[in-house]
Amino acid sequence: MGAGIVRSAVGPGQFSNAGGGTLRTGAARGRRICVAFTLIGIDEYLRRFSGDRRANQIRESLTARLLQSYAATATEDWHWFEEVVSYANAKLPHALILSGRCLNAAPLLETGLKALRWLVKVQTSTTGAFRPIGSNGFYRRGQERAQFDQQPIEAQATVSACIEAYHATSDPFWVAEARRAFEWFLGRNDLGLALYDPGTGGCRDGLHVDRLSQNQGAESTLAFLLALAEERALQNTLTSFKEPVGE
Repeated sequence: MGAGIVRSAVGPGQFSNAGGGTLRTGAARGRRICVAFTLIGIDEYLRRFSGDRRANQIRESLTARLLQSYAATATEDWHWFEEVVSYANAKLPHALILSGRCLNAAPLLETGLKALRWLVKVQTSTTGAFRPIGSNGFYRRGQERAQFDQQPIEAQATVSACIEAYHATSDPFWVAEARRAFEWFLGRNDLGLALYDPGTGGCRDGLHVDRLSQNQGAESTLAFLLALAEERALQNTLTSFKEPVGE
C-alpha cells in the first residue's frame, strides 16, 4: 500500500486519508508480521513525503513495538521476534533494518542484522542451498522445523531483506545470501527443480516433499518477478560502482 500511495496523485500530509489508517489498523490488529509490512510500506511512502509528521510518528511507534517483541523473545540461541518462525519471515528483520537505516539508529540496525543473519543460517540446508521454513508446521522454539511445503514468498522476502542489509552495510555477505535465496527459484533447492517456468512466465506455488506444485498462482509469480527485479537492480548497482580497469 505504501508503494501504491507513492505512485498515486496523493500529496504530502494526506497519509491518513490515502491509506495510513488502513496500514495502522492492520498493524494494531494483526501479528508482528503486520507491523513489519506496515513499516516497509511507510518507508516507501516517506521516501516521497519525508516531512509527513504523522507518518514518521507511526513509524517510530511501530518500530519500538517490533524491537520490544524481539527483546522479550530473543535468547542466545533464538534470535527472533516470536516463539515461532512462520510466514514471510525475513520481513521482520527487514523492517528493523530499514528503520535503523532511515532513523540513523544503530541499535535498530544491529538488531535487524542479527536476526536476519540468524534466519539465513536457519534457512540453509546441509548442502548450502536455501531451504525456507516449511508451511506444514513452521518452526516453533524447541521443536523440529518443518521442511515442507516451501513457498516462493519466503525466497522473495529473503532476497529483499538481504539486499536492504547490503545497502545498509556494504557487506558482500548479503549479496551472496540474496543470490542464494534467488537461486531457489531456479532449481538450487531440496528437489533440484526450478519453480520458475520459462514456458509460461509463471512460478510454481511451492515445493512439496516429493514434487513441484502444479499451480502457478499470482502471488508466487509476483514473488519471483519481484525477486528478479531486485536482483537485477542490485547487480546494476554493483556494476556501476566497480572500479574502472586500467589499460
